[in-house]
Amino acid sequence: MKKIQLTVIFSLIFFSMTTTVNAADNTQISYTVTFPEAQAHYADVEMKITGLKQSTIELKMPVWTPGSYLVREFARNIESLTVKGDGKPVAALKIRKNIWQVNTEGLSGIVVKYRVYAFEFSVRTSFIDASHAFLSSPDIFIYPGDMLHAASTIHIVPYKGWKTVSTSLEKVNGDSFTRYAPDYDILFDSPIEVGNQDVFGFDADGVKYEIAMVGGGTYNKERMIKDMPKIVAEEVAIFGENPNKHYTFIVHNAFKSGGGLEHLSSTTLGGSRDAYATEGGYLSFLSLAAHEHFHLWNVKRLRPIALGPFDYDNENYTTNLWIAEGFTAYYQDIIVHRTGLYSRENYLNVLAEDINQLENTPGAKVQTLAQSSYDAWIKAYRPNENSVNTGISYYTKGAIVALLMDLEIINDTKGKNSLDDVMRYMYNEYYKEKKRGYTDAEFKQAVEKFAGKNLDDFYAKYINGLDPVDFNSYLAYAGYKLTDELAESNYPALGITQVAGTNRLIVAGVLRGGSAWVSGINVNDEIVAIDDEALPATGSPIAGKQVGDKIEVTVVRDGLTLKLPVTLLKDTKVKYKIDELPNATPEQLTVRKKWLTLK
Repeated sequence: MKKIQLTVIFSLIFFSMTTTVNAADNTQISYTVTFPEAQAHYADVEMKITGLKQSTIELKMPVWTPGSYLVREFARNIESLTVKGDGKPVAALKIRKNIWQVNTEGLSGIVVKYRVYAFEFSVRTSFIDASHAFLSSPDIFIYPGDMLHAASTIHIVPYKGWKTVSTSLEKVNGDSFTRYAPDYDILFDSPIEVGNQDVFGFDADGVKYEIAMVGGGTYNKERMIKDMPKIVAEEVAIFGENPNKHYTFIVHNAFKSGGGLEHLSSTTLGGSRDAYATEGGYLSFLSLAAHEHFHLWNVKRLRPIALGPFDYDNENYTTNLWIAEGFTAYYQDIIVHRTGLYSRENYLNVLAEDINQLENTPGAKVQTLAQSSYDAWIKAYRPNENSVNTGISYYTKGAIVALLMDLEIINDTKGKNSLDDVMRYMYNEYYKEKKRGYTDAEFKQAVEKFAGKNLDDFYAKYINGLDPVDFNSYLAYAGYKLTDELAESNYPALGITQVAGTNRLIVAGVLRGGSAWVSGINVNDEIVAIDDEALPATGSPIAGKQVGDKIEVTVVRDGLTLKLPVTLLKDTKVKYKIDELPNATPEQLTVRKKWLTLK
């Protein structure tokens, strides 16, 4: 599209609730965002600050976005930053990777202008093209470093043809393109979608929900409007209240997409454009929506103590992401089951898949659950070819720990209490009463309160230790057991994963302790022959081989051909399903009914 220039005169509306920290109470801040070159993925931002009293001010860009635990260096996308005071240029000295220092001696206000390049399509980063703009606020808005509690207004000037804004920020005087943020924590927790998204919604007990669909898709509006309130109702029932007046789902549909990022009064979801047409695809979307909406309470309000107030300049470390994310992952599927959208069989199959994922991860013997949370900043969002051997997902194992705790509480109290009671108590005690986050010890005490027992051994094994999970002991509480469908198999495996999308066998990963690991096959090796025989066009390259067979694998590594002797080891992969125990006792049926909320 051709370049268009848009100019507006924006009249700032001052709100009496505006506050600042270490700055004058009458400081006013406004932003105007334009898109003169949307087709080239740019936003132009003008920031006005008036009512200044201090002699210097630091302008900062966050280095990360809450909910996504990786320093992403958002300042790298900033260019052409200039500052003017009283209409004259003012020097902006960059004193750190994300901080500009400005001398404001004698100035009552400044105007900051800069450009942001936004072309990273994800739920946590901004993306702009000629069709729409997704503004993930932490990588768009520079803020005055000592004024995190200051209010601001944001005026959006749309690119040509854009007609709609979707965000949880409040409108100013009914103007959809002008929004108000009472402080920067809320601004940075409120993404903004601008374009021609398909907007529809529903009401749930007086709370207005908006769904903004971007990118088209095979979704059925009527079905979503019918089903999503059921998810909302089940989650509200756990915590006892919905703390919002309105909530926004921003959904980015693409050929292949996924993931989500939670916010205080909204969420951004990634959806596959054509997946809604299948039952499995639609239910997966509902599970994702349930996950991110559950965060409305768990982590956005009930949170580990390290996650707020936020430090936007540095990592915010906690060992409790297994609660913030893992428990949410547990609830996302059991919530869908409680609505009746997942059958009991469907839910148990999803649960078995989580168990399989953990049990087939060699890193489960290396990294504890608490460590996986703490190291999220350096590992979880920076996986490499060896990650599966050295770590675990705090989502997956955290969900499994939530399952174990839920069954433990229900069993120990003969169906009186459940994990729901823990979550409700923690929400009321720490978010509403104490108005702060919780420590690891405080969460443990709450679980013990409702289980009626000490959980030192449980924590030592499954949270701070590497003990294998005793699934059958816990599932037996509800009259279930795990069955490994591969238990009697005795097939060999190379112990590799391969690069997808090619008809060549190029090694993408080598599993710890497997045949390839022991024999020295490397990632990026191309396997071209077994025992000097070319690989078959389809099927396994070791078809017909037995455990213990000694073979010769020919690989091409860095342009050189190598022959490697390999002794084939047994495939140790498990494939669990969850079966009912025969002749379940009344006590087991009581636990089962409480756990699965059967009618």
